[in-house]
Amino acid sequence: MAFDKEIAYSVLQERFASVRRDELLSRHCTFGVGGPADIWITLETKEDLVDLVNECAQRRWPLLCQGNGTNVLYADAGVRGIVARIALNNYRIEERGDGTALLTAGAGVSWPKLLNELATLGWGGLEFGPGIPGTLGGGVISNAGAHHSNIGEVLEWVEVLDARACEEQSVTATIERYQHAELDLRYRHSRFRAQRRVQFDEQGQPLAADRRFIEPAEIIMQLGVRLHRADPAALRETINSYKQHRKQTQPPQQSAGSVFKNPEGDHSGRLIEAAGLKGFTIGKAQLSERHANFIVNLGGAKAEDVAALIREAHKRVLEQFGVDLEMEVELRGEWKVSTS
Repeated sequence: MAFDKEIAYSVLQERFASVRRDELLSRHCTFGVGGPADIWITLETKEDLVDLVNECAQRRWPLLCQGNGTNVLYADAGVRGIVARIALNNYRIEERGDGTALLTAGAGVSWPKLLNELATLGWGGLEFGPGIPGTLGGGVISNAGAHHSNIGEVLEWVEVLDARACEEQSVTATIERYQHAELDLRYRHSRFRAQRRVQFDEQGQPLAADRRFIEPAEIIMQLGVRLHRADPAALRETINSYKQHRKQTQPPQQSAGSVFKNPEGDHSGRLIEAAGLKGFTIGKAQLSERHANFIVNLGGAKAEDVAALIREAHKRVLEQFGVDLEMEVELRGEWKVSTS
């Protein structure tokens, strides 16, 4: 069944509060680039997320679920079908009586906002991440970290909506819970990242991972994080020091953070700079003059400009140093075979 935007919009508008047509994705990613989504919807409850996934499974509508768009590069042509922002922002803290607590948080909880609230309450555990602009759910996918810590060190479990069976048949998605040991948490990796890695073709062009009918097939809804008691003043001091470090080392322009993972024993920024590309510009996108592993939008950049810089950085580092850099950023949408 072909996707009909007008029919889908009419159906979804009756059931959900926030539905838009032809929404520019540049408004919803930190790169500030990307064309329109046929339909954009914001989901604020688990019930709405389950209903939307099951509706799409039954009607065979393509669905792409996203967080805050901090680790994604949308194509200039946009995304066909439905793009849903998961904005599950509720959380609660359950004290355990031994100086620890369990934070149960929706996948859409903003990391920076949460840190400030936890510090005021005297709960530590996530204070290493004030420079991580995304959501907790997104942080799980990439096992996000900073300052020699990562979310995997305090993560106890995640709850996901499993839509894998919906790919071949119109069945309802199921809710599953995975414990820490089942998540394959490593440096910038989790079980949810395995099928989303960007590959490079023979010409060095980055290729988006194959899109499933419902993407991702396992949608993080909620997570449990271990907290510990800490002095509020000390927490605020740590958070402020990390914020200052970020201002001093990271570019102020729009970006998606680090583009490439650091190879073992080295740093991608150092390799890109050594390849002579620090400050290199294509169109209105630039490999930052402050940190070469950041691609920044100088104002009016296109997604194809960013993709061309990714291609050039990966190609030069591979040619000069034999290092095959792996991307942290994901490509989404209607990408051409080549942007060269």
